[in-house]
Amino acid sequence: MRAVVFDLDDTLVDQVTASGTAVVAWAATLGISGPDVTVRWAALSERHYARYQRREITFTGQRRERVREFLGARLSDAAADELFAGYLERYEAGWTVFDDAVPALRRARAAGLAVAVLTNGDEGQQRRKLDRLALTSEVDLMVASSMLPAGKPDPRAYLHTVGLLGVEPGAALMVGDSPAKDIDGALAAGLPAVLLDRFGAHPDAAVPRIRTLAELTF
Repeated sequence: MRAVVFDLDDTLVDQVTASGTAVVAWAATLGISGPDVTVRWAALSERHYARYQRREITFTGQRRERVREFLGARLSDAAADELFAGYLERYEAGWTVFDDAVPALRRARAAGLAVAVLTNGDEGQQRRKLDRLALTSEVDLMVASSMLPAGKPDPRAYLHTVGLLGVEPGAALMVGDSPAKDIDGALAAGLPAVLLDRFGAHPDAAVPRIRTLAELTF
């Protein structure tokens, strides 16, 4: 093993909490409330973001579609952008790093391994996230899907990343929280993988499974 490739959102950074808290506060300003707010937003975000990863729509376009569907309204691009900005401000303010993230990154480096982040996100936003959370200096490389022809789980995303690291796929371990995005794609590209299952949602995973990054050994 010569390198470790980490997913970012919900592996190193608590994206779910940031998004859920942000959408509840944002929706309240629009007169929307109820127990289904976070579930609806998460579901439509997943659907439209997947369209972006397949390059069916742009990064900005998926944001606009999320707002339009959430509000059930026909909105101009400018109106959708303005509304999304209210959510985005709250979302970015809620970014936090998991307590086990930095120790895991440092253990990997101490073991002589190169450390990369492969994220299905916009490069600018994800770099801001690393900078704000003091993670930039803890990794050797970040690859965002906006830099690639397609995002995870497309095997090209993994192969591009290990190519930049200068290692063979089999010598780079993928660590992430999504069986479909992080694990299946990595295996298809020839990388071994470990599933981070913080909430015990995937007890029958076909790959090594950990509940915390503290369980990672190098």
